[in-house]
Amino acid sequence: MTGPYTATTDPVRFAQTRVLWSFVRPHRRALALSLLLALLGSALQLANPMVIKLVLDTVSEAGGLAVPVALLLGLFVLGSVFGVWHWIVLGTVAEKVVLDARTSLVRRYFRAALVPLSRRPSGELVTRATSDTVLLREAASSSIISLVNGGVLLVGTLVMMGVLDLVLLGVTLTAVLVVTLLFLTLMPSIARAQEQAQNSLGLMGGILEGSLRALRTVKVSRAEDRLGARILGHAQDAAGHGIRSVRREAVAWTIAFGGIQLAIIAILGMGALRVGSGEMVVSTLIAFLLYAFTLMSPVTELSQSVTALQSGIAAARRIRDVESIPLEPVADSRGGRSPAVDAHGPVVELRGVTARYAPGAEPALDRVDLAVPRRGHTAVVGPSGAGKTTVFSLLLRFLEPEDGHLALEGAPYREWSPQEIRARFAYVEQDAPVVPGTIRENLLFTNPDATDDEVRRVLDEVRLAEKVDALEKGLDTPLDATSLSGGQRQRIALARALLRTPDVLLLDEATSQVDAITEAAVTETVRRHAGRAAVVTIAHRLSTVIHADRIVLLDRGRVRATGTHGELLATDALYRELISALRIGGAERLAPAAADTEPVS
Repeated sequence: MTGPYTATTDPVRFAQTRVLWSFVRPHRRALALSLLLALLGSALQLANPMVIKLVLDTVSEAGGLAVPVALLLGLFVLGSVFGVWHWIVLGTVAEKVVLDARTSLVRRYFRAALVPLSRRPSGELVTRATSDTVLLREAASSSIISLVNGGVLLVGTLVMMGVLDLVLLGVTLTAVLVVTLLFLTLMPSIARAQEQAQNSLGLMGGILEGSLRALRTVKVSRAEDRLGARILGHAQDAAGHGIRSVRREAVAWTIAFGGIQLAIIAILGMGALRVGSGEMVVSTLIAFLLYAFTLMSPVTELSQSVTALQSGIAAARRIRDVESIPLEPVADSRGGRSPAVDAHGPVVELRGVTARYAPGAEPALDRVDLAVPRRGHTAVVGPSGAGKTTVFSLLLRFLEPEDGHLALEGAPYREWSPQEIRARFAYVEQDAPVVPGTIRENLLFTNPDATDDEVRRVLDEVRLAEKVDALEKGLDTPLDATSLSGGQRQRIALARALLRTPDVLLLDEATSQVDAITEAAVTETVRRHAGRAAVVTIAHRLSTVIHADRIVLLDRGRVRATGTHGELLATDALYRELISALRIGGAERLAPAAADTEPVS
């Protein structure tokens, strides 16, 4: 997880504005059209006071009003057309910018290397794809247009004021300069407060998301108040930063509007004196006052744009920060050639493999040798932290080894892309997460082309067919994590894996939450699969261990011993300790159903 964002210098701020522009660059043509329409609207707005002056002068000279009134009406109609067109184009660009950002984030999340991605709270990653992209919408589209258009309208208004009266222009410029200096002084503190608020919201989202996933544990631990206080602490921090930002924005807006109002009062007073002395006609003063009121529009536009840009820059940084997460390799290193496979050797093999999760950390595996035969059941056991899950992470290429050799069918892993490797595996996680969707969608997740008969077969094998048949919508029943017991989730995950008919089936204690009768049926299914393919399990239960063809005992990241259950009981003290921890020292003689409820480690 990245640390809180800090205040930055002006050159860095400019570089960050370029980061914001990077989201808009693909839509620059549509943005240019929107800017052109906005500028045309501003030009018409600048012409209005002059046409009104023409109307007043015509009245004073008893001339005809048809032409000036028609001109005024034409300006109004054209301005309305340009305005509608401008907002449609700009709104479309804004939505496309948000879609592009969300598309980039989602693709990055699913293509990112698993280990560095897992170091970031999932709730914070979700926040970047939801609330941060909303902030980006305003900043990356309308704020950029408004900044340019507001600046042009401000300059144009001042130029037209100069055409009418240079003395009153001097009064106006003094007020504008004072307002601008004060506004620019407040902007950096507003930016800091908004960045800190967004960072606190990201922290809150990450903790809240994790807490909701562990809500049962939270409640049983009576930790609702403690955890709620921690989450609300971040919410209070966000609120505090938000309030500081609002207060400073309120001061900035008051300065902006107050400065313009004072300028109008000064213009009115000075203008009245000049009219009284004959240096100015009334129609000119009215036109000048209209420009002064018009000045409110670009000042407001610029103020809103600068404020929105502060939030947008922070959001853009947070979104682009995700791009620092490294991607998995998508290609192999064999240059399009088929890898040279060994059809008779192990299906997967580790030779002298060392792996660690971070530079300088203790090795999770240290010079490990492990060969998985093409058929049969291999169980990996050991104390917590021995490196069992790391073995699976290496096999699935979630983690790259620091040293040593990994091979799939005799060909080095580097000659296969991660997608090619994973196409040979099926994996059942211990938590057995449910994929959002229906039962059918969950089962077809790894094999979309499977038939209903094949789906029915795997449901029978995990003893779920009758339960599914009893549901009103059957396979089309929507699922979520709360509608299933842990055992049902595991059985759906196992059925999903079996439906794929993989070369290697990886099971992270896939029956830890099922009853003894169901476990016996599932164990038999796994045994049958091991007769035609490779099965590797991380074993925490005796029933898994005693039926394995081979057991690999890991300890402190190294292979301590290899053998059958009986051989390891007779030769290895650590293995006997793991078994005796279950209080079933003679369990190797028990039937599976009688010894299925307690973990090995």
